[in-house]
Amino acid sequence: MSRSFAERSPETEWMDTESVSLEDYRACLKDLATVNVVTMTHGPVLKWLDHATRDLDPHERVTVLDVGYGYGDLLRRIHDWSRRRNRPVDLIGVDLNPMSEPIARAATPPGVSIDFRTGNVFDFKPERPIDFIICSQTTHHMTNAELAGFVQWMDRVATRGWFIADLYRHPVPFHFFRALSWAARWHRFVRHDGPISIARSFRRKDWEAILASAGLEPGAARIRWYPSFRLCVSRLK
Repeated sequence: MSRSFAERSPETEWMDTESVSLEDYRACLKDLATVNVVTMTHGPVLKWLDHATRDLDPHERVTVLDVGYGYGDLLRRIHDWSRRRNRPVDLIGVDLNPMSEPIARAATPPGVSIDFRTGNVFDFKPERPIDFIICSQTTHHMTNAELAGFVQWMDRVATRGWFIADLYRHPVPFHFFRALSWAARWHRFVRHDGPISIARSFRRKDWEAILASAGLEPGAARIRWYPSFRLCVSRLK
């Protein structure tokens, strides 16, 4: 059956619909963390943080919130980044799935201070200002209308800026990932959901419409394509 990539797919992912045990979900998130390494998922986020903090006092502490942290691997990478840059950071994660928190905590080495939380991000009430909000490989789970509301929320809560990293809808990554995930024998959710995630993801025109619906002026946010077939959206204030 031929597939069109002209519009976002309405297909559902098993991760969003199937009930699984904690250990099964842990195995899925662990394989997704491996996918993130193989496909260089976290690179755009770290590059943006370099750019976003380059003019700040190097000793100034900043707070970074990760929405949809899953296995917690991105927050751990940001922790490593902060140590290399000698940049003091407070790291917070919010994830809707209650199984993510114990899994991410167990995967985080002792001494790595990350505040993992469970809940709906729209109910999140930060105890202190949030400098930067990041969201990686999560927005394709949302509808365009939900995304517009999420962008509004980020723009209101982040005092210095926000960054969305997600997939680029195209047949090359779709077919490549389908073959790779089966060859690597990754978790069944990863094999099933990965190609659907790509089909549910974005092109520039999608983000332009979403940003307009969120009430952002043209040019207020930057849409950038990365060679790893990522389409990222960001704003610095």
